[in-house]
Amino acid sequence: MQPRVTAILIARNGDAQLERSLAQLAAQTRPVDRLILVDAGSAGDTGRIHRAAGVEHVVKAGATPYGEALELGMRALPASEGPSEWLWLLAHDTAPEPDALERLLAAVEVAPSVAIAGPKLVDWRDRALIRSYGISISGSGETVPLAEDELDQSQHDVDGDVMAVETQGMLVRRHVIEALGGLDQGLPSTDAGLDLSIRARLAGHRVVRVASSRVAVAAAPVDFGRRRPASTAVRRRVARAAQLHRRFVYAGGGALLWIWLSLVPLAIGRSVLHLLAKRPTAVGGEFRAAFAAAFVPNGVGPARRRLRAQRSVGWGALASLRVPREEVRERAATRRDREAARRGEDEVIVRAEFLTGGGIWVVVAAGLIGIALLHRLLGTEALFGGAALPLTSDIGALWSRLGLGWRDVGTGFIGAADPFALVLAVLGSLTFWAPSLSLVLLFLAAMPLAALGAWWLATRLSERAWPPAVAALLWALSPALLVSLGEGRIPAVIAHVLLPWLVLAALEGARSWSAAATAALLFAGVTASAPSLAPALLVAWLVWLFARPRAALRIVGIPIPAAVLFAPLVVQQLARGNPLGLLADPGATVAFPDAEGWLLALGSPDGALLGWPALLAGLGAEPGTALLVAAALTAPLALLAIAGGFAAGVRAAVAVGLGALGLATAVAASRLLLAADGAQAVAIWPAPGLSLLQLGLVAAAVLALDRLRRGRVALGVLAIVASAGLVAPVVGAGLLDRQPLRGGDGVTLPALVSAEAAQAPWLATLVLTPQSDGSLAARLERGEGTTLDDTSTLASTRVELSEDAEGLAELAGNLASRSGYDPVPAMRELGLEYVLLPAADEGASGEARAVRTRTSQALDATSALQPIGNTPSGRLWRYPEPAEPRDIPGLGTTGAVILLVQGVVLVAAALLAVPTGRRRRVVSPDPLPGDERADTFDEDEHE
Repeated sequence: MQPRVTAILIARNGDAQLERSLAQLAAQTRPVDRLILVDAGSAGDTGRIHRAAGVEHVVKAGATPYGEALELGMRALPASEGPSEWLWLLAHDTAPEPDALERLLAAVEVAPSVAIAGPKLVDWRDRALIRSYGISISGSGETVPLAEDELDQSQHDVDGDVMAVETQGMLVRRHVIEALGGLDQGLPSTDAGLDLSIRARLAGHRVVRVASSRVAVAAAPVDFGRRRPASTAVRRRVARAAQLHRRFVYAGGGALLWIWLSLVPLAIGRSVLHLLAKRPTAVGGEFRAAFAAAFVPNGVGPARRRLRAQRSVGWGALASLRVPREEVRERAATRRDREAARRGEDEVIVRAEFLTGGGIWVVVAAGLIGIALLHRLLGTEALFGGAALPLTSDIGALWSRLGLGWRDVGTGFIGAADPFALVLAVLGSLTFWAPSLSLVLLFLAAMPLAALGAWWLATRLSERAWPPAVAALLWALSPALLVSLGEGRIPAVIAHVLLPWLVLAALEGARSWSAAATAALLFAGVTASAPSLAPALLVAWLVWLFARPRAALRIVGIPIPAAVLFAPLVVQQLARGNPLGLLADPGATVAFPDAEGWLLALGSPDGALLGWPALLAGLGAEPGTALLVAAALTAPLALLAIAGGFAAGVRAAVAVGLGALGLATAVAASRLLLAADGAQAVAIWPAPGLSLLQLGLVAAAVLALDRLRRGRVALGVLAIVASAGLVAPVVGAGLLDRQPLRGGDGVTLPALVSAEAAQAPWLATLVLTPQSDGSLAARLERGEGTTLDDTSTLASTRVELSEDAEGLAELAGNLASRSGYDPVPAMRELGLEYVLLPAADEGASGEARAVRTRTSQALDATSALQPIGNTPSGRLWRYPEPAEPRDIPGLGTTGAVILLVQGVVLVAAALLAVPTGRRRRVVSPDPLPGDERADTFDEDEHE
């Protein structure tokens, strides 16, 4: 009996392609016997088009998915004429070539066991490009296209059995598809043809593909009816949802519970793999598909019943048609290569090599200078002096400072942790056996690390070997870094070291998920260490975001980890009516001489002008000479940066703009008095803003040196010599041990107190410090004493005293004066066991010395206290009654949720930052400052 073919063409919002599809259908060398057009809710002029084409059978289906529209079209058919009747499944965007149907029928007429035949699907515009030609599945049930987005070189022109074919252009026996119940309504687009083909095979039929039959397609099944193609994230979500639906339908009854229980764990595991594979947009779809499969079954029950009713062979019959694991991996690698080529990751970039381009020698030189400058730290275990404090000796306690919880500062309070606490926890974990040692190592390595970061950033801006070396030395000799090192400003040092790495990662983040995630982590680290930089960095981020709109999806997420870390602190500071407190420096609050704006412009973060006034005054120079000398030594770098603006155009202008943001940040920081050191109001440390200023100037200078043809070596040497001369007094003070920073053993309280605190960490010590204005500062320290991780900007920026703080002030005032006040109840309530009066500094004022004498006499006269005597830390008294353990509030639900959210975001960013993709080929220039380049390779970039 002659085969009878009915074409069912389903149209929805596809007028632009429908005319061509109908014309191609009418041009078939073997015409169809009947054409049914199903209008699935088209909003265009579909009616006019099908009337012009003479289509007589039209079914109005409304806005329905492809599978439902097909079912409505099949209902419009007359009674079946038996096995010789075929249905040809088409859509508005499937245009068969004139002999497509003839070729399909020729293949199935000689094989009565074939129930489904699929053509080769080619591109709508380029018929030499294969869009799909057969489908299979892997061992885990994942869909594997046998040919997808490949140039047609006849490499797949072998007719024969396959696991499945797409619904687009599918020729299927009518009685088979009716017996199978049509397409699974739980698979509205993706995998609909795969599922139908699998069910047909399990019913004992064959599925073949026909290479000589070609059908042009404009879009994938997932895009049916869409006005715009689905995004990559949507495609992955739909594909995963389809896979999970098929898993539930195909699984045995005993496995359903285990599949359901594994949905969320699998979603978590697959999300980790997505992040490692740089597919962050797939994570949301992964969980959405898992929860949809778990709680919105979407016809799983009916689909399982249909499969069971028609199945006549076992799953083993399909085993030979599955794709082996090795081939799945090979296909995935090929697909990644194609994607990399499409993104241009094989692009050649030019970079100086680290070993032969001079980078290593610059870093070594910076390291030697750093060790000489901080030689007094060698062999020590912790930092002391200036703004430096050690870390707690318990690594578990260090990590417990994160999130929302109890802050053992003063009398204690519940509050959000500073984001800097995470930076300290990470650093302390590097030397977990002695957390404070990590800070010592950081300071000793700060200059070489800074030089290394600047060198790598400069290689992104220059193709020559000389400018990166200049940039590394200029950045390592930055006044902001050297002064912060000498003052023990740990957060500022960290921010300075991280800044060039942040800029480098942000530049690379425009093309790489890994770099963008690294930039996000570095952004969090820099803003956590120097919150005052956050406004300037956000402005720079917005500029970069608008400058690279095609990379917006990667760049837009850079501030997210920082925002998540700061969110609890933001809420609390806003609730206290103190939003500016968010900009306060983390760590210890230590006063410093104010610097005028012109001093800041010369790179001096405080009023000491880098030590030049004192040095020249000792040499008998005039008072204004120091300013002139500093300006003259600053001029070469500034002029070189200006020259970059003329030589390098927009790029140098952006660098200078970044420097201007840094100067504005430093000036604003020096005017914001947010904390107090005893009776003295303290501004934000302006060094991080000056670091940003220096970074902008150095970047512009590098661009100038890269463009200048003559004299660039001499100009670079002049800038280095002048910068070294500018910080010479600071370096000299370090070599002569005349800086506040010093090393120690990590003990901040007298040995007696520390020994007892090791067994009773809840005991408190009241530290009474005389001030230069005649007042007395009272500080309550718990356990081993105040450590850097104990500090909190919520405490240092409080706008009013709490009742507990007022009680502490009252206790301190009465202990420091002779009165009839009974301190015992207050001391018991606070768990106070020791009172410490620090030793007087050599430069203490007369008022401070007088206050110390009066306080010592009053404490000696207090009957509740036993004098211990003088210790290296000061004079000590003890309350003989042991302190009782305190009940400290637990983490609580809110704190647990905050930690969970912060942990998820940071772990996701860390996984995304792991380099796993291809690396770009790098051509290095001549290591000497010449123009020729050598064709060596250095794979330092990753996807």
